[in-house]
Amino acid sequence: MSAAGKTWVLTAATLGSTLAFVDGSVVNVALPKIESELGATFAAMQWVINAYTLCMSALLLGGGAAADQFGRRRMFVIGVSVFTLASLLCGCAPNAPALIAARAVQGVGAALLVPCALALISAAFDERERGAAIGVWSGASALAAGVAPLLGGALVDHASWRAIFLINPLLALPTLWITLRRVPESRDPNAAPGVDWPGALLAFAGLGSLVYGLIASSGLGWQNPRVAAALAAGALLLVAFVVAERGSRAPMMPLELFRSRVFSGINLLTLLLYGALGGAFFFVPFLLIQARGFSATAAGAAYLPFTIVLGVLSRWSGGLLDRIGARGPLIVGPALTAVGFVLLANASAYRGTLAAMTVLGLGMAITVAPLTTTVINSVPAHRTGVASGINNAVASLGSLLLIAILGSVALGAFSRALERQLSHVTPSAAVRSAALGARGGLVMPAMPARLAEPQRLQARAIVAGALVKTVQGALCIAAGLALGSALVAALTIPPRRTPRAPAPS
Repeated sequence: MSAAGKTWVLTAATLGSTLAFVDGSVVNVALPKIESELGATFAAMQWVINAYTLCMSALLLGGGAAADQFGRRRMFVIGVSVFTLASLLCGCAPNAPALIAARAVQGVGAALLVPCALALISAAFDERERGAAIGVWSGASALAAGVAPLLGGALVDHASWRAIFLINPLLALPTLWITLRRVPESRDPNAAPGVDWPGALLAFAGLGSLVYGLIASSGLGWQNPRVAAALAAGALLLVAFVVAERGSRAPMMPLELFRSRVFSGINLLTLLLYGALGGAFFFVPFLLIQARGFSATAAGAAYLPFTIVLGVLSRWSGGLLDRIGARGPLIVGPALTAVGFVLLANASAYRGTLAAMTVLGLGMAITVAPLTTTVINSVPAHRTGVASGINNAVASLGSLLLIAILGSVALGAFSRALERQLSHVTPSAAVRSAALGARGGLVMPAMPARLAEPQRLQARAIVAGALVKTVQGALCIAAGLALGSALVAALTIPPRRTPRAPAPS
């Protein structure tokens, strides 16, 4: 392929991936506004994120296999088209259930376009050029994902939360035009016949049941038969998934890879660390916008230090890996990330939030390159693609589960925090009623018109205080999980072996 042809392929892959990565980072900033405008519950906001993540993580490996077998360009075009149509449905959603359904369809599109983008790059560039091309792809995608919260916050403040979805076609149309006109079709002639759709469906159903039970428990209680049935069904379906993968001729998740202690350990580390990160970033907009009173634009800008530090230092982290090995960075990086979560929980001023985000970015920058390299180095050369796909799916799974678990815990904690705040100030009955109107969600309720301004300020202060305590608890749990991932690295990643000096002759 000519140099110009390769440039077109890289451009299409980068634009397509940017669709998914931008959408994954921009929606969090809009959640408080969506909850308020649609009159939705906090549980519905969990599903706005988790419906997307569930479909993407459960179908991601199947999407990559389908691309190899049926054509990478074809599946990429289908993925971009599905994602774009779903984005339009999100932007026009009349209520929370419609928005959640459209987000699920977006996840299906993302599960096709993200692995296909990498597959198109791998097919167009030979081994000597591939690393640089993937570097351009990952750098551009990371930059877009980092700027997206700022852009999304500005759209939420000055236009509408719906605009964050309706701008997706502006990227999709040139992506489709370039792909159809300039990108050649390719397949993997050695791809295993068939796609492991039974495995994908079992994973989807099992994770969906599990997440439903976790989210529903906040409103129904753990003893509710519906909650218990969902959790039991999820566990049984995931066991069935493991059994199906063991007997499949072309499994989406080859279980023999987990016989490696390092591969198992690095995926457990990924589950804990990315779960902590996804859960924390879900709550940050509620803390900044609803409790601290910042605008959505300011909340989006708060993510910039994290993205800039991560992008700038990732290459340095890769060099650090070459010098001292993976074990040290995979202990220090998650531990520093835990410190960032604690700083974020206790930052009352905006400057403190930016400092906390900088520490978080530094911790993740130290971690990402050694983590990715350890995943690849822990399996045979011909299994690196599937190993990387599994690790990406595990990262999404961690975020999926932690948002469900922390959200369920947070609603109960918020109700208790409200009662404590009320007991400390002994407000009037009208103020108490207004403050208790916040239960069931983590947004500031509309204040009744009959309340005088001092009473409104008192009710808002009570709700804000309870919100701060609740999100602080969630961020401290995230810090504990990050420390747990550092401990996993210490126990499972062997120290780098230094070559022995030759014996004196």
